[in-house]
Amino acid sequence: MKVLAREEGELALRIARGALDAHLSGVAYRLPPVPRVFSEKRGVFVTLTEQGMLRGCIGLPMPVLPLGEALVEAAVSAGTGDPRFPPVSREEMNEIHVEVTVLSVPEILTCAPVERPRHVEVGRHGLIMKGRGRSGLLLPQVATEYGWTAGEFLEHTCGKSGLSPGCWKSPEVEVLTFEGQIFSEPETG
Repeated sequence: MKVLAREEGELALRIARGALDAHLSGVAYRLPPVPRVFSEKRGVFVTLTEQGMLRGCIGLPMPVLPLGEALVEAAVSAGTGDPRFPPVSREEMNEIHVEVTVLSVPEILTCAPVERPRHVEVGRHGLIMKGRGRSGLLLPQVATEYGWTAGEFLEHTCGKSGLSPGCWKSPEVEVLTFEGQIFSEPETG
């Protein structure tokens, strides 16, 4: 995965915040001049928190859009389209903390299903689980935040996917890993 420089990560955060702020203000958002890496197709997630609590998290796991466009889409969707939360209001924006995770291309775990925990590195890998017409994703930082083992991470990804517990042990279920480069706004307050 091509790593973004710190300055590029800071720009990604400004784009995500600016896109959501513009959307909530009812104005069109135009990307600022960006380095070449923002023209490359990349997967990305935008996570919004308010007072330490999740307020929205949506992204594009596959590299289907240039990074700049993907950031705009993910930020607006995280703020207004996450079905777990009401839309963020314009008045809340000063309290919203933005985090951007730029993803590597997901790769299928090709080992035997029972071996999957040995091939998942907590703190490095994020997981995508697909099977039985369902799918779900957990970012790499989630397992670290909760102190999960690789097996627990797989189990929770089953739940996020809407699949039954232990589904990761089935050869009918596909498990993909990816890495993420995380950029987070400085904490305020």
